[in-house]
Amino acid sequence: MSEPAPTLTMPGYRTRIAGRQVEDALRRRGAVLVEGVRGCGKTWMSRHFARSEVRLDDETALLLATSDPDAVMQGPTPRLLDEWQNAPQLWNRVRRECDDRPGNGQFILTGSSSPQDDVTRHTGTGRISRVLLRPMSLWETGGSSGTASLKKLFEGESASCLPESQPGLRDVASAICTGGWPRHLGQSEDDAFSSADDYVNEIIRVDIPAASGVRHDPTMLRRLMQSLSRNVATEAKMTKLASDMDAGHPPGRNTVSAYLDALHRIFVIEDQPAWSVNLRSKATLRREPKRHLVDPSLAAAMLRTTPERLLSDPSTFGFLFESLVVRDLRIYSQPEGGMVFHYRDNTGLEADAVVELTDGSWIAVEIKLSTGRRTVNRAAENLIRLRDKVSSRRASELAALVVVAPTGAAYRRPDGVQVVPISTLGP
Repeated sequence: MSEPAPTLTMPGYRTRIAGRQVEDALRRRGAVLVEGVRGCGKTWMSRHFARSEVRLDDETALLLATSDPDAVMQGPTPRLLDEWQNAPQLWNRVRRECDDRPGNGQFILTGSSSPQDDVTRHTGTGRISRVLLRPMSLWETGGSSGTASLKKLFEGESASCLPESQPGLRDVASAICTGGWPRHLGQSEDDAFSSADDYVNEIIRVDIPAASGVRHDPTMLRRLMQSLSRNVATEAKMTKLASDMDAGHPPGRNTVSAYLDALHRIFVIEDQPAWSVNLRSKATLRREPKRHLVDPSLAAAMLRTTPERLLSDPSTFGFLFESLVVRDLRIYSQPEGGMVFHYRDNTGLEADAVVELTDGSWIAVEIKLSTGRRTVNRAAENLIRLRDKVSSRRASELAALVVVAPTGAAYRRPDGVQVVPISTLGP
């Protein structure tokens, strides 16, 4: 028997939490589609599992995919079809190949945008599994020790540890501005900040036209992204975004909706939905999602902020820190089917994040930039009020109440609320 072809692992590959889902999907399905914003490391991670590849962002390969699609399908499996959306006709061909070939794990497709003919394409159900890859979490970049495991918190274990090194608020601000982009690993701080600025310019100049296929006003799109950045981690409605873009002549609702749809299509924005839960009381739940860019560095770049400016602007720092924590909670809970919601009702009770797994278990989270005793006490009181407010069934599924802070030690309070610094949080 011949030896299997070697994988295409890139030098310096770092373990990605979503890689576990890719591995599982290849075992269960004929193909896996790895989606996510451009530059988050889809190709880098997929090559870790692939044994051959074709790069469809290459003009020659793209011509071959059009003239002789069978040729691009041939090669040791799993075969990576990188940036497949450039040749969307391959979707149905991959589906047929999965039907005709014996065994699972035939193809890995990667894509930085969703083709516009989603409705007419066959869904691939039963053949093609989907995995969303986000930018890297702090644990993946080495910015967190991961000693306070989210999985273990769901299993009822207490978080109790001192960080191996004690990061300061400036380190957290730097992590926000640098972001979780693989290309920033090893770069100087200034180069990483400049790269984030270049990235948002490319989104406006290149990515949106390619994804939407329609003419757009770059100035208007830039204003929308600035508005999203100013309103990150808030429940800003479309009318608020529009008025914030231009107080004198705000764009129409249809224009804002079209641009938001295009930003969703290229995975640049990822809203945080409101938690739907039965309450013991008659309080009315708020339904508006919170606004988030897929990585807080994009908001920092649009606002032209730096770690020093964040340190002098606690309000903006707090919102961007919340967005950083929500990003990481999404990544850490993803292998367990986790979703991250927020909670707010008409009595003023809020929870910055509610992480819920497919089995119904959940963790309520308050995210606080200050580690002062009074701030942490108020956050813990809010979480306990939420616990007491939900129905008895949902209360029985509660795994933990957690306050996430930027720095310090992880510990369990006498009231049972866990305090966990982001520098110790992990999968």
